[in-house]
Amino acid sequence: MKLSHLILAVLSTCAWQAVADAAEQTKAPATSPAIADPRHISNGRNIPSEGYADQPYIVKTDDGAWLCVMTTGIGVEGAGGQHVVSMRSTDQGRTWEKIVPIEPADGPEASYAVLLKVPGGRIYAFYNHNTDRVAEVKREDKGVYKRVDSLGHYVFKYSDDHGCSWSAKRYDVPLREFECDRNNVYGGKLRFFWNVGRPLILGDAAIMVMHKVGAMGNGFFAQSEGAFFKSKNILTERDPEKITFETLPDGDIGLRTPAGGGRVAEEQSIVKLSDGSLYCVYRTVDGWPTTAYSRDGGHKWTPPAYKTYTPGGRRVKHPRAANFAWSCSNGKFLYWFHNHGGPFIGKMAADFSGRTGSPYDDRNPAWLMAGREVDTPQGKCIAWSQPEILIYDDDPFIRMSYPDLVEDGGKFYVTETQKNVGRVHEIPKPLLDGLFNQWDNRRVATNGLSLNLPAGKPMPKTAPMPTLPGLNFRDTKRADHGGKDVRAGFSLDFWLKAESLKTNLNLLDSRDANGKGILVSTTTTGAVRIILNDGRSESSWNSDKGLLKPDTLHHVVITVDGGPKIITFVVDGVLCDGGDDRQFGWGRFSPNLRTPTGAATLKIAPAVSSLRIYNRTLRTSEAIGNFRAGCRKL
Repeated sequence: MKLSHLILAVLSTCAWQAVADAAEQTKAPATSPAIADPRHISNGRNIPSEGYADQPYIVKTDDGAWLCVMTTGIGVEGAGGQHVVSMRSTDQGRTWEKIVPIEPADGPEASYAVLLKVPGGRIYAFYNHNTDRVAEVKREDKGVYKRVDSLGHYVFKYSDDHGCSWSAKRYDVPLREFECDRNNVYGGKLRFFWNVGRPLILGDAAIMVMHKVGAMGNGFFAQSEGAFFKSKNILTERDPEKITFETLPDGDIGLRTPAGGGRVAEEQSIVKLSDGSLYCVYRTVDGWPTTAYSRDGGHKWTPPAYKTYTPGGRRVKHPRAANFAWSCSNGKFLYWFHNHGGPFIGKMAADFSGRTGSPYDDRNPAWLMAGREVDTPQGKCIAWSQPEILIYDDDPFIRMSYPDLVEDGGKFYVTETQKNVGRVHEIPKPLLDGLFNQWDNRRVATNGLSLNLPAGKPMPKTAPMPTLPGLNFRDTKRADHGGKDVRAGFSLDFWLKAESLKTNLNLLDSRDANGKGILVSTTTTGAVRIILNDGRSESSWNSDKGLLKPDTLHHVVITVDGGPKIITFVVDGVLCDGGDDRQFGWGRFSPNLRTPTGAATLKIAPAVSSLRIYNRTLRTSEAIGNFRAGCRKL
């Protein structure tokens, strides 16, 4: 063993042992939330690691524990000593037992494990393994990468004691060569691949995901596509040497982007529909995720198409980041993504110098939408709800990704990682209930309603302006009397009908003589604009343009969310996502903005036919319920 490898092994062993010892000492009751917003990332329950922490994926074992597998190491992502470990929790991630290395830190790089539990209780861990100890890889542009965690052999080990220990021997998974393998710089003699997609059981077989890489280069993975491998006997065969695998889809080309899309199509995630069909979603550098369906167990797939909210409907926006779909026990689905993108992401990918940003950026906040099956002439498909903010960090540069979903005891949990800290978060029940029932919600939200001027009655020209909750104020309980962020917010809900959009029309105006307060107006681009002024700073944001039509009734909900400091617009029941005109449909406001309290009287334009002001933030699902309730009465 080289001296450098010996030193790394000693350091890594000490590192994971220290983490494991610390985990053994964390059997104390969970503390109160650090921040009074369950969506804040710091309120998650930490998952131990050695430093680098990636893909904290969980299965429930037959003895009732959670078994988490993770890629970890004392260095950064891709550094030497990176390996896969597991750990168990018997209290939904509040505490964790000692870390168990599936592969040692002083062995070849082992990375990106996923778990499959078969009916007999055995658990398989599949992962990349640099068995041949490749030291560097060639790029397609003649350069080299020293990072070697996405190549070599795809292998598995298994556990028959609920993850307490793993088989001493690892077993190779034979993967059929594709065109992209033959065309790489090594002519297929060395192959590049990895996996983040959760395996699933499909009838009497299991199907697993594989992301094949045809070229290393700009953006690290310069060309990629999705493949699958299927085993028809892994669910029952006890001898690992006798487990068989076939590589899918048929042919030698995997799931790529739609015609005209980029070269990147990776991190495929699959779910099973009630008729046995498979739905696959994956990331691109095009600004939209891609989907495909298989009606024959993964052999053939529909032509890849950008993901839409409804079959043939509006496209979903997403950068180059993990976007996963999960099946839920209620027959519906959940989908994690980041809700921005469009053609702007493609420009970033083309210019990877950082001048225009990176397609890997802006994974904060994480958004969640629900899906339900719908019947189409092509078979069952998934239609998706409008999304909600699930998790956020105060620092927009912090990125969260590679989640997993766990259902346990009627509750839903999600894991995620910032690459150095993995966490478990319980998803708030009201958020989930709203998403799962969004299609049928036709109720007006009443909680927090501080001003209600309903339709059907003459709208006054003025009304007393309700007191809005404080966003930031001086905390006299602090020794330094510094500021306190209470993470409050408010929502404005109104119907309007503008005769003309040729000039800006002030709809709602609570500003005083000094400009403090709120102004909501139309714009000549067919958008709605809000300006928030606290006398010290001003923040503003527009809805997507072109949504308002002259002499047409529209419903608008503007939410100023003091948690993530984000302004959203829901217009006619649809959350603005920026369309093709801008990368983001939601905008951030200053974290230093105090309450935009202005005049005591609110001016209301004749174009407004109903108005509700809430002293709390409405969720997207509530805004849609208000819209549908209004439509029912029109």
